[in-house]
Amino acid sequence: MSKYVERFNTRERVLHWFVTVTFFTQLLSGLGLFSRLFVGYLDLFGGGQGAIMVHKYAGILFLASSLLLFLNHRKEISTLDDDDRVWLSKLGGYLSRDTYEENNGKFNAGQKLFGIFMGASTVILGITGFVIWFPVLLPRSLVQVSLLVHGLIFVLFIMFVIVHIYLATIGNPGTLDGMLWGRVSRIWARKHHVKWYKEITGQEKAS
Repeated sequence: MSKYVERFNTRERVLHWFVTVTFFTQLLSGLGLFSRLFVGYLDLFGGGQGAIMVHKYAGILFLASSLLLFLNHRKEISTLDDDDRVWLSKLGGYLSRDTYEENNGKFNAGQKLFGIFMGASTVILGITGFVIWFPVLLPRSLVQVSLLVHGLIFVLFIMFVIVHIYLATIGNPGTLDGMLWGRVSRIWARKHHVKWYKEITGQEKAS
């Protein structure tokens, strides 16, 4: 018996990394537009106009791929069961030294909430970005509000992504393997997502 189980197929991994690339393209091209503190980043795109064009078109790609990623996992992240509520009450055990045996499905409650936030914020970024794209054609007050909301969601998005990267690497060693190679060790699966592990190995039916 193999020491590994499949976690994500090729399509899911390609989509995830496409979202990642377009997000960081958005990040780098948008920092100089967001604040003068980061104006040096505009040089990466040939100046302000170049950064604006890259930000716009990368935004379209990010919007489409991010929503596709959300829809791809909507059934797995759209509901919270009793085990998820236990996870939330204990914050996944990250802030306590007490032993906590997780009983998660494919995604834990934190990952589900991150996925929901990502889907919702992507829509908001898309709508406000569209308004900002045509400032002359729309009311000035709407454009100003859109700029504010776009910036706030942008900051929140970065904060959540930083936490996401930490938990997928240093915080939970072995997690990144699933998105790099498509598989994770059985030991990792039983430790972090035992309910999902039982489902895919047929142990749940057998019990």
